[in-house]
Amino acid sequence: MSETDAPLAPGLYLVATPIGNLEDITLRALRVLRTADRIACEDTRQTRKLLDRYGIVTPMISSHEHNEAERSRQLLAELRDGARIAVVTDAGTPGISDPGMVLARAAIGAGLPVYPIPGPTAALAALVASGLDTERFLFLGFLPSKSGARRTALEDLAASLAEPMTLIFYEAPHRILETLADVAALWGGDCRVALARELTRIHEEFLRGPVSEVRSALASRESIRGEIVLLVAAEPRDDGSVSLTGSVVQRLRELEAAEGLSEKDALKRIARERGVAKSELWRELQRERARGR
Repeated sequence: MSETDAPLAPGLYLVATPIGNLEDITLRALRVLRTADRIACEDTRQTRKLLDRYGIVTPMISSHEHNEAERSRQLLAELRDGARIAVVTDAGTPGISDPGMVLARAAIGAGLPVYPIPGPTAALAALVASGLDTERFLFLGFLPSKSGARRTALEDLAASLAEPMTLIFYEAPHRILETLADVAALWGGDCRVALARELTRIHEEFLRGPVSEVRSALASRESIRGEIVLLVAAEPRDDGSVSLTGSVVQRLRELEAAEGLSEKDALKRIARERGVAKSELWRELQRERARGR
Protein backbone atom coordinates (compact mmCIF):
# COMPACT_ATOMS: atom_id res chain seq x y z
CA MET A 1 0.00 0.00 0.00
CA SER A 2 1.40 3.41 -0.96
CA GLU A 3 1.59 6.32 1.45
CA THR A 4 -1.25 8.07 -0.37
CA ASP A 5 -3.48 5.00 -0.08
CA ALA A 6 -2.88 4.48 3.65
CA PRO A 7 -5.80 5.46 5.90
CA LEU A 8 -5.37 8.72 7.79
CA ALA A 9 -3.99 8.11 11.28
CA PRO A 10 -5.88 9.54 14.27
CA GLY A 11 -4.64 12.92 15.45
CA LEU A 12 -4.63 16.65 14.85
CA TYR A 13 -3.57 17.91 11.42
CA LEU A 14 -2.46 21.53 11.01
CA VAL A 15 -3.16 22.10 7.32
CA ALA A 16 -1.72 25.09 5.45
CA THR A 17 -4.10 26.49 2.83
CA PRO A 18 -3.66 29.05 0.00
CA ILE A 19 -3.06 32.68 0.90
CA GLY A 20 -4.81 33.85 -2.26
CA ASN A 21 -4.45 31.64 -5.31
CA LEU A 22 -6.47 28.46 -4.70
CA GLU A 23 -4.02 26.44 -6.80
CA ASP A 24 -1.41 26.82 -4.04
CA ILE A 25 -2.38 23.73 -2.07
CA THR A 26 -0.50 20.45 -1.80
CA LEU A 27 -1.81 17.04 -2.77
CA ARG A 28 -1.24 15.90 0.80
CA ALA A 29 -3.31 18.78 2.18
CA LEU A 30 -6.18 17.85 -0.14
CA ARG A 31 -5.99 14.21 0.94
CA VAL A 32 -6.09 15.16 4.61
CA LEU A 33 -9.03 17.50 4.11
CA ARG A 34 -10.93 14.82 2.19
CA THR A 35 -10.37 12.00 4.67
CA ALA A 36 -10.46 13.80 8.03
CA ASP A 37 -13.49 13.31 10.24
CA ARG A 38 -13.92 17.03 10.74
CA ILE A 39 -12.31 20.30 9.67
CA ALA A 40 -11.95 23.05 12.30
CA CYS A 41 -12.09 26.37 10.42
CA GLU A 42 -11.40 29.98 11.30
CA ASP A 43 -14.38 30.92 9.11
CA THR A 44 -16.48 28.13 7.61
CA ARG A 45 -17.69 30.44 4.83
CA GLN A 46 -14.16 31.15 3.69
CA THR A 47 -13.09 27.51 3.87
CA ARG A 48 -16.19 26.46 1.96
CA LYS A 49 -14.80 28.25 -1.13
CA LEU A 50 -11.70 26.06 -1.02
CA LEU A 51 -13.59 22.84 -0.33
CA ASP A 52 -16.07 23.51 -3.13
CA ARG A 53 -13.21 24.15 -5.56
CA TYR A 54 -11.88 20.63 -4.92
CA GLY A 55 -15.16 18.79 -4.30
CA ILE A 56 -14.50 18.15 -0.60
CA VAL A 57 -17.54 17.48 1.60
CA THR A 58 -15.91 16.87 5.00
CA PRO A 59 -18.00 18.37 7.86
CA MET A 60 -16.74 21.70 9.23
CA ILE A 61 -16.83 23.35 12.65
CA SER A 62 -15.80 26.90 13.52
CA SER A 63 -12.69 27.46 15.64
CA HIS A 64 -11.52 31.07 15.76
CA GLU A 65 -9.85 33.50 18.16
CA HIS A 66 -13.08 34.14 20.07
CA ASN A 67 -14.01 30.51 20.74
CA GLU A 68 -10.73 28.60 20.33
CA ALA A 69 -10.27 27.88 24.05
CA GLU A 70 -13.79 26.48 24.43
CA ARG A 71 -13.71 24.66 21.10
CA SER A 72 -10.38 23.06 21.97
CA ARG A 73 -11.97 21.16 24.85
CA GLN A 74 -14.59 19.70 22.52
CA LEU A 75 -12.06 18.78 19.83
CA LEU A 76 -9.67 17.27 22.38
CA ALA A 77 -12.42 14.96 23.55
CA GLU A 78 -12.95 13.82 19.95
CA LEU A 79 -9.21 13.36 19.45
CA ARG A 80 -9.00 11.19 22.57
CA ASP A 81 -11.68 8.99 21.02
CA GLY A 82 -9.52 8.51 17.94
CA ALA A 83 -10.83 11.24 15.67
CA ARG A 84 -8.86 12.75 12.81
CA ILE A 85 -9.24 16.53 13.01
CA ALA A 86 -7.89 18.93 10.39
CA VAL A 87 -7.34 22.57 11.36
CA VAL A 88 -7.31 25.35 8.77
CA THR A 89 -7.40 29.13 8.86
CA ASP A 90 -8.78 31.54 6.28
CA ALA A 91 -5.37 31.61 4.61
CA GLY A 92 -1.88 30.30 5.25
CA THR A 93 -0.52 28.16 8.06
CA PRO A 94 -2.52 27.68 11.28
CA GLY A 95 -0.88 29.27 14.32
CA ILE A 96 1.09 31.88 12.33
CA SER A 97 -0.74 35.10 13.29
CA ASP A 98 -3.90 32.99 13.08
CA PRO A 99 -5.81 30.54 15.32
CA GLY A 100 -4.34 27.07 15.78
CA MET A 101 -1.68 27.46 18.47
CA VAL A 102 -4.08 26.96 21.39
CA LEU A 103 -5.45 23.69 20.06
CA ALA A 104 -2.02 22.40 19.04
CA ARG A 105 -0.61 23.11 22.51
CA ALA A 106 -3.58 21.44 24.17
CA ALA A 107 -3.23 18.33 22.00
CA ILE A 108 0.52 18.11 22.64
CA GLY A 109 -0.07 18.58 26.36
CA ALA A 110 -2.55 15.71 26.29
CA GLY A 111 -0.04 13.46 24.56
CA LEU A 112 -2.02 13.33 21.31
CA PRO A 113 -0.43 13.19 17.84
CA VAL A 114 -0.05 16.51 16.01
CA TYR A 115 0.91 16.52 12.34
CA PRO A 116 2.03 19.63 10.38
CA ILE A 117 0.90 19.67 6.75
CA PRO A 118 3.23 22.31 5.24
CA GLY A 119 2.19 24.88 2.70
CA PRO A 120 1.85 28.62 2.09
CA THR A 121 2.88 31.26 4.61
CA ALA A 122 2.71 34.91 3.55
CA ALA A 123 5.79 35.89 5.58
CA LEU A 124 8.09 33.40 3.86
CA ALA A 125 6.61 33.98 0.41
CA ALA A 126 7.33 37.69 0.81
CA LEU A 127 10.80 37.08 2.24
CA VAL A 128 12.14 34.94 -0.59
CA ALA A 129 11.05 37.51 -3.20
CA SER A 130 12.06 40.58 -1.18
CA GLY A 131 15.70 40.82 -2.20
CA LEU A 132 16.61 41.18 1.49
CA ASP A 133 18.62 38.85 3.72
CA THR A 134 16.93 35.44 3.93
CA GLU A 135 19.42 33.83 6.31
CA ARG A 136 18.84 36.02 9.37
CA PHE A 137 15.25 37.11 9.77
CA LEU A 138 12.74 37.67 12.55
CA PHE A 139 8.99 37.28 12.06
CA LEU A 140 6.98 39.51 14.40
CA GLY A 141 3.41 39.21 13.11
CA PHE A 142 1.20 42.27 13.54
CA LEU A 143 2.55 45.33 15.32
CA PRO A 144 0.27 46.96 17.94
CA SER A 145 -2.59 48.81 16.29
CA LYS A 146 -2.31 51.94 18.46
CA SER A 147 0.37 54.37 17.32
CA GLY A 148 2.03 54.89 20.70
CA ALA A 149 2.27 51.16 21.43
CA ARG A 150 3.56 50.48 17.92
CA ARG A 151 6.35 53.06 18.28
CA THR A 152 7.33 51.69 21.66
CA ALA A 153 7.46 48.17 20.25
CA LEU A 154 9.63 49.29 17.35
CA GLU A 155 11.95 51.29 19.61
CA ASP A 156 12.39 48.31 21.93
CA LEU A 157 13.07 46.09 18.95
CA ALA A 158 15.60 48.50 17.44
CA ALA A 159 17.40 48.82 20.77
CA SER A 160 17.67 45.04 21.11
CA LEU A 161 19.17 44.25 17.70
CA ALA A 162 22.70 42.88 17.96
CA GLU A 163 23.24 42.13 14.26
CA PRO A 164 21.70 43.06 10.91
CA MET A 165 18.62 41.06 9.99
CA THR A 166 15.38 41.20 8.05
CA LEU A 167 12.33 42.03 10.16
CA ILE A 168 8.99 40.76 8.88
CA PHE A 169 5.66 42.31 9.88
CA TYR A 170 2.05 42.01 8.81
CA GLU A 171 0.34 45.39 8.56
CA ALA A 172 -3.10 46.77 7.73
CA PRO A 173 -3.47 49.10 4.72
CA HIS A 174 -4.81 52.00 6.80
CA ARG A 175 -1.75 51.89 9.10
CA ILE A 176 1.05 51.22 6.64
CA LEU A 177 2.02 54.86 6.01
CA GLU A 178 2.42 55.55 9.73
CA THR A 179 4.41 52.36 10.20
CA LEU A 180 6.75 53.27 7.33
CA ALA A 181 7.24 56.71 8.90
CA ASP A 182 8.18 55.02 12.17
CA VAL A 183 10.67 52.77 10.38
CA ALA A 184 12.23 55.83 8.70
CA ALA A 185 12.47 57.61 12.04
CA LEU A 186 14.29 54.70 13.65
CA TRP A 187 16.53 53.41 10.86
CA GLY A 188 16.66 56.42 8.54
CA GLY A 189 15.00 57.20 5.24
CA ASP A 190 17.60 55.16 3.34
CA CYS A 191 16.76 51.96 5.21
CA ARG A 192 15.87 49.34 2.62
CA VAL A 193 12.45 47.76 2.81
CA ALA A 194 10.25 45.51 0.72
CA LEU A 195 6.50 45.71 0.79
CA ALA A 196 4.48 42.78 -0.55
CA ARG A 197 0.81 43.39 -1.21
CA GLU A 198 -1.90 40.92 -2.25
CA LEU A 199 0.51 37.97 -2.49
CA THR A 200 -0.46 35.28 -5.05
CA ARG A 201 -3.56 37.25 -6.08
CA ILE A 202 -4.28 38.98 -9.39
CA HIS A 203 -3.01 42.34 -8.14
CA GLU A 204 0.14 41.02 -6.42
CA GLU A 205 2.70 43.79 -6.02
CA PHE A 206 6.18 44.29 -4.59
CA LEU A 207 7.63 47.71 -3.73
CA ARG A 208 11.34 47.58 -2.95
CA GLY A 209 13.81 50.32 -2.07
CA PRO A 210 14.57 52.97 0.55
CA VAL A 211 11.72 53.33 3.02
CA SER A 212 11.30 57.03 2.19
CA GLU A 213 10.75 56.20 -1.49
CA VAL A 214 8.37 53.32 -0.80
CA ARG A 215 6.35 55.48 1.56
CA SER A 216 6.18 58.32 -0.98
CA ALA A 217 4.99 55.93 -3.68
CA LEU A 218 2.19 54.65 -1.46
CA ALA A 219 1.26 58.10 -0.17
CA SER A 220 0.67 59.30 -3.73
CA ARG A 221 -2.13 56.77 -4.25
CA GLU A 222 -5.79 57.55 -3.74
CA SER A 223 -6.19 54.44 -1.61
CA ILE A 224 -4.16 51.51 -0.33
CA ARG A 225 -5.85 48.12 -0.27
CA GLY A 226 -5.03 44.49 0.30
CA GLU A 227 -3.10 42.41 2.79
CA ILE A 228 0.44 43.66 3.35
CA VAL A 229 3.72 42.09 4.43
CA LEU A 230 6.43 44.61 5.35
CA LEU A 231 10.08 43.56 5.43
CA VAL A 232 12.78 45.81 6.88
CA ALA A 233 16.55 45.47 6.45
CA ALA A 234 17.25 46.49 10.04
CA GLU A 235 20.69 47.39 11.34
CA PRO A 236 21.79 47.74 14.96
CA ARG A 237 21.54 51.39 15.93
CA ASP A 238 24.57 53.38 17.07
CA ASP A 239 24.50 55.93 19.90
CA GLY A 240 23.52 58.74 17.54
CA SER A 241 20.40 57.03 16.24
CA VAL A 242 17.01 58.65 16.35
CA SER A 243 14.35 57.87 18.91
CA LEU A 244 10.69 58.41 18.17
CA THR A 245 10.46 60.11 21.52
CA GLY A 246 13.81 61.93 21.34
CA SER A 247 14.75 65.46 20.38
CA VAL A 248 12.22 67.35 18.30
CA VAL A 249 15.00 69.55 16.91
CA GLN A 250 17.02 66.54 15.82
CA ARG A 251 14.06 64.89 14.10
CA LEU A 252 13.15 68.22 12.48
CA ARG A 253 16.64 68.58 11.01
CA GLU A 254 16.51 65.02 9.68
CA LEU A 255 13.23 65.56 7.86
CA GLU A 256 14.36 68.88 6.44
CA ALA A 257 17.61 67.36 5.18
CA ALA A 258 16.34 63.97 3.99
CA GLU A 259 13.00 64.95 2.49
CA GLY A 260 13.26 68.72 2.01
CA LEU A 261 10.24 69.39 4.18
CA SER A 262 9.49 72.86 5.46
CA GLU A 263 9.49 73.33 9.22
CA LYS A 264 5.69 73.47 9.18
CA ASP A 265 5.33 70.21 7.25
CA ALA A 266 8.06 68.52 9.26
CA LEU A 267 6.29 69.41 12.50
CA LYS A 268 3.07 67.95 11.14
CA ARG A 269 4.91 64.72 10.35
CA ILE A 270 6.54 64.52 13.79
CA ALA A 271 3.21 65.19 15.48
CA ARG A 272 1.67 62.26 13.57
CA GLU A 273 4.63 60.03 14.39
CA ARG A 274 4.34 60.75 18.10
CA GLY A 275 0.58 60.92 18.31
CA VAL A 276 0.54 64.38 19.87
CA ALA A 277 -1.05 67.69 18.94
CA LYS A 278 1.02 70.03 16.78
CA SER A 279 0.65 72.78 19.38
CA GLU A 280 2.14 70.54 22.05
CA LEU A 281 5.03 69.66 19.75
CA TRP A 282 5.60 73.35 18.97
CA ARG A 283 5.90 74.15 22.66
CA GLU A 284 8.44 71.35 23.11
CA LEU A 285 10.40 72.65 20.13
CA GLN A 286 10.58 76.12 21.71
CA ARG A 287 11.71 74.61 25.02
CA GLU A 288 14.50 72.70 23.28
CA ARG A 289 15.64 75.76 21.38
CA ALA A 290 15.68 77.75 24.60
CA ARG A 291 17.93 75.09 26.10
CA GLY A 292 20.22 75.44 23.08
CA ARG A 293 19.68 71.93 21.71
